[in-house]
Amino acid sequence: MPGIASVSQKELAQRRKKLRRQRQMKIIQAIWQTITISSLAGGLLWVALQPIWVLKTPEQVLMKSDNQLLSQEAIKSLLVLSYPQSLWRIQPAAIAESLQKQPTIAQATVSRRLFPPGLIIEIEERIPVAVAQKRREQSSSASNKQVNTGLIDANGVWIPLEKYTLVNPQFKLPTLKVIGLPEQYASYWSKLYPYISQSSIKITEIDYQDPNNLILKTELGTVHLGATSDQLADQINLLAQLRHINTKLNPAEINYIDLTNPESPLVHMIQNKETTKNQTP
Repeated sequence: MPGIASVSQKELAQRRKKLRRQRQMKIIQAIWQTITISSLAGGLLWVALQPIWVLKTPEQVLMKSDNQLLSQEAIKSLLVLSYPQSLWRIQPAAIAESLQKQPTIAQATVSRRLFPPGLIIEIEERIPVAVAQKRREQSSSASNKQVNTGLIDANGVWIPLEKYTLVNPQFKLPTLKVIGLPEQYASYWSKLYPYISQSSIKITEIDYQDPNNLILKTELGTVHLGATSDQLADQINLLAQLRHINTKLNPAEINYIDLTNPESPLVHMIQNKETTKNQTP
């Protein structure tokens, strides 16, 4: 029995010694791992702080739209950056957010380029659907008006014409024109435009200068819709039913088509310089 107890004590001592060595090895390994990671991090930081990782000129920024590179002039008009600037201090998300505030840009993604150092920016442009004319009376004279021409997209966002053509110099102007103040029709435009674009009757101009009377220029002639209302769909659909009106009436004698009440459309004729009302044929 004493021998067995003596052997057990030796085994326990050896086990304790083995455990101590294992703990020591783990501590040493942890120290070396810490030193290695710290050295690697320090090395990366040192590399990152080297002068090579610096934006020195605007030419180091590439901006693409539909895989087409934008000119330096266009980039400078859209992007405000100070030079020189550490590539690692630039915040791509913040730049993308600032670009998306530009009226010409719907979406933007920004990424760093390491070799050679620079920025790569990809943008998605807003798609203009109409030429927009702002008109403001400058005096009591009807001939004295200030006209500011721009573009609007399907959501009614105003886009300065000169900025859009700078980004997209080969852009062709839309055939549709809208006249009026965007702040008056912007909230209504997203409802109006789908009906206009899907109409089987060609519509070339929308006059919203008088919110109480929306006026359309169409292939049938001038059409008055009155104040904007929930009847718009019925009014636009009624145009298709009137496509043959010019075969029954002389277009030169038609002043305008009145669809204010789509249940009772009227044609205002020109006769002896006076306007008369007739039921539509």
